[in-house]
Amino acid sequence: MADFTIEEIKRYSRQLMLEEVGAEGQIKIKRAKVLVIGAGGLGCPVLQYLAAAGVGTIGIIDFDKVEIHNLHRQILYTAEDIGKYKAPAAAQKINASNPNVSCIVFKERLEESNAANIIAQFDIVVDGSDNFLTRYLVNDVCVQLNKPLVYGSILKFEGQLAVFNYKNSQNLRDIYPEPPNPEDVPSCSEIGVLGFVPGIIGIYMAGTTIQIILDKYSNDGLLLFNFLEFSMIKINTAA
Repeated sequence: MADFTIEEIKRYSRQLMLEEVGAEGQIKIKRAKVLVIGAGGLGCPVLQYLAAAGVGTIGIIDFDKVEIHNLHRQILYTAEDIGKYKAPAAAQKINASNPNVSCIVFKERLEESNAANIIAQFDIVVDGSDNFLTRYLVNDVCVQLNKPLVYGSILKFEGQLAVFNYKNSQNLRDIYPEPPNPEDVPSCSEIGVLGFVPGIIGIYMAGTTIQIILDKYSNDGLLLFNFLEFSMIKINTAA
């Protein structure tokens, strides 16, 4: 256990007990570098659970500020954070919860001009963005740089989860070759959302990321969630 302090051993004791984790797995988690794109409804639970598990380096990219209407689903923040930029505010919360985690903050919009330079710094990318332009940009750069991508999205009471570009798996364009017309897929600001929907999908995204770090991930399909019916369907997307 020379790789861990006494505090870390105590902190992660319950997951260290797991055969699938143990000391070797916890070292993998500690050495992992994960980029979380978007510190909103999906990104907040991803960040919280990755940090709690002890992921050593977490990148946070978000250009937006906390607004009062965010608080019902982005529960990493409090009323005191209203008006603050999300990325540094999220990093501050994470460091207060687990000072062993190193946060790299990007208080900017992910664009074609900076995407490759930012994504290249990390082992795994988790996309919690809320628009198709960013999602397809992230996918294309991950393919270019051969980075595994954990993808999640929500619409009203439904959610999707998939892993792209992992061990020769398909990428987003293999399933959806072109982004839809934005007018055909309204945003949460237009049709609303209950807070637990991105919360559950975000937790699944965090769990999937940890499975990839531990080399335990084996699902090659697209998971579709319906939280009105509390149902989940797996679609096999393999070629």
